[in-house]
Order: sequence, then C-alpha cells, then structure tokens
Amino acid sequence: MMITCTNLKKSFGDKQVLKDINLSVAKGSIVGLLGPSGAGKTTIIKILTGQLSYDSGSVRVFDKEASKLTGEDKKRFGIMMDRFGLYDRLTCVDNLKIFADIYGIKHIRIKETLDEVGLKDDYKKLAANLSKGMRARLQLARVFMHSPEIIFLDEPTAGLDPQSMRAIHRIILKKKQEGCTIFLTTHNMEEAHKLCDNIFLLNEGKIVEQGTPEDICRRYNVNKRIKLHLTNGRDLELSQESTDTAREVFELLNKGEISTIHSTEPTLETVFLELTGKALEEGA
Repeated sequence: MMITCTNLKKSFGDKQVLKDINLSVAKGSIVGLLGPSGAGKTTIIKILTGQLSYDSGSVRVFDKEASKLTGEDKKRFGIMMDRFGLYDRLTCVDNLKIFADIYGIKHIRIKETLDEVGLKDDYKKLAANLSKGMRARLQLARVFMHSPEIIFLDEPTAGLDPQSMRAIHRIILKKKQEGCTIFLTTHNMEEAHKLCDNIFLLNEGKIVEQGTPEDICRRYNVNKRIKLHLTNGRDLELSQESTDTAREVFELLNKGEISTIHSTEPTLETVFLELTGKALEEGA
C-alpha cells in the first residue's frame, strides 16, 4: 500500500477532529475522501503529507511513518490544496519556471506539462487573466511537472462549471492511466462516483462507510425497485422481488410501450444522508 492509516486521532485543543481513522490506498488507484466542509478532509491530507502532526495511531506513506518523511520523500508528492500557489502577475510559463527551478527540472518540461493540461496555446497569458477552469489546470500542471508518485488533490473542481469540471476529470484519469496514485477530497458525489476506485465517507472526523462507489450504493439498496417510463407518458414503479415484475416488464417490452427503464439504487448522496442526517454539500 502507498498509504495506510491505522486508528489515526487528531485534536485541536479540546476538539477532536479525527477519530480512529483507518484507511489504505493501493498503488495506481484513485481514492476519494468524501464529506461536507469541516468533516476533516483537509486535515487528513495535511497529516499524510507531513504538514501536520497527529496525536496517536499510525500513518505510513511509502511504507514510512509520515512524521519521519524527509524532504526527498516529499518531492515524490504532488499537492494541490484549494487555490494557492499561482502568481497572478506572471504568465503560465513563468509560474511553472519557478517550480521547475525549485525541483531542478529542465525548462523543456514546462511546455510539455502545459500541453498535458490543455494550456499549450495559453502559455503567455498572465495567471490573473485565466478563467477559473484554466487556473485549475495551471495548478495541476504545477502539481504534475516533477512526475510525482502520489498526487493529493483537495477539492480540485470546487467552484468550477461543468465543462471545466469534465476537463479536470479527464486529466486526472489520464494520470491514473500513467500509474500515479491519487488521493482526492471532494463533497461532490458525482465526481467521486466517476473518478474513484474506492471511497471513504467522512463525517465529523469519523469514517462512516467505505468501499467502491457501486458496492456502497448496492449495500443500501433496500427498496429494490425499478422505474419504468412508458411511451404514453405514464411512470410505473415495480418491485424487483415480485414474481409478477418480470412478466409485466416482458409484456410491456413486447408491446413497445417502455421508453426508459431504471433501477432505483441510492446515490452516494442519499447513502450519506441516511447515515448522517445531513447532505454532502451542507456547509460547502
């Protein structure tokens, strides 16, 4: 495992913000930490990357305790936290030159990375003149430039329009295909379902559920019903457990009367609501 947390606890003063966190991240996977603002997602990333100490438990990254990570170990990270790290008065190229020099990367890598994130034609633009989506892509370019082994993304698409969000998703999935391990936080359940191999649902500092998005949704599919939309405009809902359902659906199909058919598995949003009584985007 690239990352393992065992019984991780963290408090700020009298307030315990992380309670017995247990999670693991396999090499080459995308793992999502899903929860509302204030659940403890950013705190976990800061602990995993050695930016913040923890009270008790074990946190291992690259099979080494996080508290003992060296500067060389941390160079194997790529970190995107919120929207920091860009210099508005510099161009895209000049922003990346700063980080290239810090990491000792040849400048030829700058335009290669801008091309990777779809900014090849915008390299001379000032960061201040970029749209939100383009700024997010420039931040990802900074994260990717030194070819990190583990990428930490804290709410990478927060505040972006759907088109920009899809562009960021394509970039993230391409990095996974290249063998990167990606740990991301989000309160966007659709994003988690699309990107993540495994997710951990976090609420008030405690993991309340974990697994693949599909497994979690199936686990809470207590209604086991299907919904039909008929060609006459009528909606029909049938129990999957009834012996008459298959016959009824077959008859409607034969008559060409079914327009659409859907199962009624819950979403990650509804699972989280059932477990905690609050919405994933509450307070975001």
